[in-house]
Amino acid sequence: MPLHLPAGPFRAYLFDCDGTIVDSMPLHYLAWKKALAEWGCTLEEDLFYSWGGKPPAEIIASLNRIFGLKMPVEAVAERKECLYFSLLRDLEPIPEVLEHINAQQGRIPFAVVSGSTRESIIKSLTSVGLLDRFPLLIGSEDYAHSKPAPDAFLIAAARLGIAPKDCLVFEDTDLGIQAATAAGMASVRVPQPRERRNGTVGRAPA
Repeated sequence: MPLHLPAGPFRAYLFDCDGTIVDSMPLHYLAWKKALAEWGCTLEEDLFYSWGGKPPAEIIASLNRIFGLKMPVEAVAERKECLYFSLLRDLEPIPEVLEHINAQQGRIPFAVVSGSTRESIIKSLTSVGLLDRFPLLIGSEDYAHSKPAPDAFLIAAARLGIAPKDCLVFEDTDLGIQAATAAGMASVRVPQPRERRNGTVGRAPA
């Protein structure tokens, strides 16, 4: 199931982390279900995937608004992250993305641009032996406006010294693709777990 990249050439690759470099979304969902159940809250799987790219604090705040709850944002986010970290032994990279990382390693600069915290990015990439591939990590601490705003991708491009038009973004979520487009960057969508099970091929957005 190869990823079909848009026509280049590109001078930098910017990768989302969860669901793009690492197949972590099912593990994150398990962690969310357990953390939220402790507060009598549920998160449907479809909604979870539609919110892919949102920082944990924003997810909890949104659930509080939707369900009229008063979950402590910081405490629940920390609990969810701890539960996710306990599952990292089961984490694997996504082969179709790893293929492109290996092909361009040392040829062009890479960055990770994620809605997760830097701690989560580091732990996830370390668990699959890929942390040293990415000298630049952009986490939720690094920007004020999360995806679909373009801020995170523009910060990464600026720090790499590469024009946005010369960057290719790898993303698995609609919010991430929208953010890349808003940043003036080409993108390729990585199929989500359910799509990969159905044989959907990654593609460049029209």
